[in-house]
Amino acid sequence: MPATATPLPSLVQPVAGGWRVPAIANLHSHAFQRAMAGMAERQTHPEDSFWTWRETMYRVAARFDPDLLHAVASQLYVEMLEAGYGSVCEFHYVHHQPDGRPYAAHTVMADALLAAARDTGIRITLLPVLYMTGGFDGHALGERQRRFGHDVDSYLRLFDALRAHTGDSVRIGCALHSLRAVPEAAMREVLAALPADARIHIHVAEQVGEVQDCLALRDARPVEWLLGHAHVDARWTLVHATHLDNAELAGIASSGATVAICPTTEANLGDGLFRLRDFLDAGGSWGIGSDSHISVSPVEELRWLEYGQRLDTRHRNIAVSADSTSVGETLLQGVVASAAKSTGFDAGDDHVVLDGEAAIFAGANASDVADRWIFSGNVPCVREVEVAGVKLVSEGRHRDRDAVAGRYRQAMVRLLA
Repeated sequence: MPATATPLPSLVQPVAGGWRVPAIANLHSHAFQRAMAGMAERQTHPEDSFWTWRETMYRVAARFDPDLLHAVASQLYVEMLEAGYGSVCEFHYVHHQPDGRPYAAHTVMADALLAAARDTGIRITLLPVLYMTGGFDGHALGERQRRFGHDVDSYLRLFDALRAHTGDSVRIGCALHSLRAVPEAAMREVLAALPADARIHIHVAEQVGEVQDCLALRDARPVEWLLGHAHVDARWTLVHATHLDNAELAGIASSGATVAICPTTEANLGDGLFRLRDFLDAGGSWGIGSDSHISVSPVEELRWLEYGQRLDTRHRNIAVSADSTSVGETLLQGVVASAAKSTGFDAGDDHVVLDGEAAIFAGANASDVADRWIFSGNVPCVREVEVAGVKLVSEGRHRDRDAVAGRYRQAMVRLLA
């Protein structure tokens, strides 16, 4: 990076009593997992990992019905809005009844998420998930995975039914759960059937074990295989992409696809660190997601994205660019630049007002607000949030916070009974 940088147009604007910044897009969410945050922190195996955490997740997922999902998702979306998120990409795979039988109304679980978004005011890109097999070898889904599963025909019927909800604050995209869960022929058939504007999201290269299995059974690394077998372009969001070699990293960057990095979940699961500096140097597009919602804070996602790089390299101020020597500004520019590609929304007027009276902003100016917001502690600083022309958060509180929290408490009593 050059010693001097040409300042970018600031994303931070002074307003009465504070600082206006764009609302953040949350590029990866499993809403039901908010109910298990903090409940998988007891050792179950000396080598606990994603694969052992997944057992707890299956047990929690098995207890959800549409009403519980609506209550939990509503609480989550209120928390997102109060933290400064304005939109969410909901990667939704809890489709059926716990025994795997479809509900009489086959969209009912997705409808619960759409209702939660409508009720709270957050923009939603709903991504119904295609989940077909239990591994790269094509073995059948396990008993606890059956409520996630579809064949291609039933999946496309679900997708088409949900597309009817598309509107100013709703987009419907496609999620392929992962390469291990979607056979090649099914992937090709679904991609060929999608509308040209549909966003496509996929988990990929999240764990070392996934990379090893893909190499063993497909003779290629996951991202290498995907880039060679699908037309990956700017409509695509690759979730995690943690374990990349140089060719894969360069291939994603040149494709125009976005990587959804989920630092707090990736840290919580022990997955590994994304190669951020190399990806920035390659000109890659990236954003953040809160995934399992062990944290619901864009500040924490961005801070730990940078801190992970510092711990790995033992250097400071990693996420900077030729346009800015400010880490906070570079991070904010990155998430804003990728938002429309991943969500499908032109949400340029959605904004957050940070509280200018907060102690961390004492003496601040527009050039250091982003750094102070991200790197000055955990005191909530969001005062107002406006989405689609509606003020949803005032004085740091969502308009329906108390009512939503009351329903959430009742839901958790049922869920944990």
